[in-house]
Amino acid sequence: MNKRKIVVALGGNAILSKEASAKAQQDALRHTAEYLVQFIENGDDIIISHGNGPQVGNLLLQQEAADNEKNPAMPLDTCVAMTQGSIGYWLQNAMNQVLSERQLDKEVVSVVTQVVVDENDPAFERPSKPIGPFLSQEEAEKEMRESGAVFKEDAGRGWRKVVPSPQPISIKEHKVIDQLVKSGVVTITVGGGGIPVIQKENGVQGIEAVIDKDFASQKLAELVEADLLVILTGVDNVYVNFNQPSQKKLEQVSVSEMKQYMEENQFAAGSMLPKVQAAIQFVERHPEGKAVITSLENISGVLKEEGGTIITADESN
Repeated sequence: MNKRKIVVALGGNAILSKEASAKAQQDALRHTAEYLVQFIENGDDIIISHGNGPQVGNLLLQQEAADNEKNPAMPLDTCVAMTQGSIGYWLQNAMNQVLSERQLDKEVVSVVTQVVVDENDPAFERPSKPIGPFLSQEEAEKEMRESGAVFKEDAGRGWRKVVPSPQPISIKEHKVIDQLVKSGVVTITVGGGGIPVIQKENGVQGIEAVIDKDFASQKLAELVEADLLVILTGVDNVYVNFNQPSQKKLEQVSVSEMKQYMEENQFAAGSMLPKVQAAIQFVERHPEGKAVITSLENISGVLKEEGGTIITADESN
């Protein structure tokens, strides 16, 4: 098999499951690294992206709790940068440990990554991206009264704060990232969807938002012309008629088939839908590539090109 350039997107909830301590998240990332290193053993070059929804929400709570005149709370874009750094640091160390144990000679680096968005994106008028811990309805209503923040019920699991989630236009550091990967460096980037910035005449300026990591990963995969975009989630495959007697596992699927399923509202908004949308966008904009939606535990199947839901361009492309 030829060497491939692969973007692997990890979810923030895969890093923080139950306990929010640094130790618990480092342990989770160590477990993750043991799976990711399979790509390197296979001879592939990988770029790792990750979410930060739980982490950035918790950090915002800490910032708000300590906010005072001498020690003011940091804005949301800076909190994204802070969690990008902390998670990148943990994941970088975890990858280095596993590479050393497997006697693989590879360098790993984390890149603080800025993602350009449009300041007129309608998402700024409609906050939708959930961050932080789950609250009861009573707790959420109290927070909304006191802080003016927007909370929404999240898939029956409780109420979470929601913030604007604009679409990525470009990635400021994508050329540097591509150079690193071509040099054989395992690169951790667009953490938490990247730091949201808007383009100004003399550079970029941060803006209050959180970019969906699946869309940021798609944009990166497109810009570096990756062979494969792997979006990791909690299940091995995407399903239609999920949890119904007629449930069907999707394996090899074309873009047009996935669009038909989207029109049938088969995928939950805020859950599987953005993963499917990101996968479709990548394959439409880079028809030579493929996208796979699967679980961390199913990476061995991805390596055999038979695991997960594999999305490819229509034959007419």
